[in-house]
Amino acid sequence: MNPSSRLSAPVSRRDALRAFGASAVTLAASMLALRAAAADDKPAASETPKEKEKPAGPAAPPPPSGPFTLPELGFAYDALEPAIDTATMQIHHKRHHQAYIINANIALKDHPKLHAWSAEQMLRDIKKVPGTISTAVRNNVGGHANHTLFWDILTPGGPKEPSGALKSAIDRDLSNFGSMVVKLGEACMTRFGSGWAWLCVYNKKLSIYSTANQDSPLMDGATPILGIDVWEHAYYLKYQNKRAEYVKAVTGLINWDKVAERYKQALG
Repeated sequence: MNPSSRLSAPVSRRDALRAFGASAVTLAASMLALRAAAADDKPAASETPKEKEKPAGPAAPPPPSGPFTLPELGFAYDALEPAIDTATMQIHHKRHHQAYIINANIALKDHPKLHAWSAEQMLRDIKKVPGTISTAVRNNVGGHANHTLFWDILTPGGPKEPSGALKSAIDRDLSNFGSMVVKLGEACMTRFGSGWAWLCVYNKKLSIYSTANQDSPLMDGATPILGIDVWEHAYYLKYQNKRAEYVKAVTGLINWDKVAERYKQALG
């Protein structure tokens, strides 16, 4: 038979199906073989090279050691809501106050004799502090002492008006409690820029005045028994530029038992 006649001869349905089935089986077997080969070529999980670990960035240096540490508040960050919001309290205490402590310790690093002094003694005897660090001590030890007093007199739970010896002294030296509150508010509002308003004991008598930045009445020979922080970081998140609203709110938070304790200590 002519080979060409075989090629041109029609293919029966049965032969076509048989041929297709054989091709499908062959194709499937080929695919399985390829997959098996690929699997054999792939290393086992235990053989897969580990990714190179990215080197960690340099760790933040620890705060310098020194005579001062951040005091505990004695109350929760939200305890003064709504007058002082939680976020402001957290930032004010954990960042601003902590920064004063870190910078104070840095300034005092090479002056170990001063480490035995309290913050109050350093401020009262600021003229005895070496001139090379006096400004840093004034600013940062002042910031530490001022804020420590502030947190103390804001401790929740105390009476909202003075009584006993402190009330008698207020009536004697500042007319009465209402007049004292007005004068304290005026000291807050007339302090240009950043600073503090104070109720102080000087020569056994009460007085009200303000200081700039982190200056302390201790540097003037007076003993502060109440202070109100009028730096913008103390109120700006909640009150923006409305200092008067903040002053009114924070004045209503004062624990007068704490102020009375400080008054008694100031008298000696």
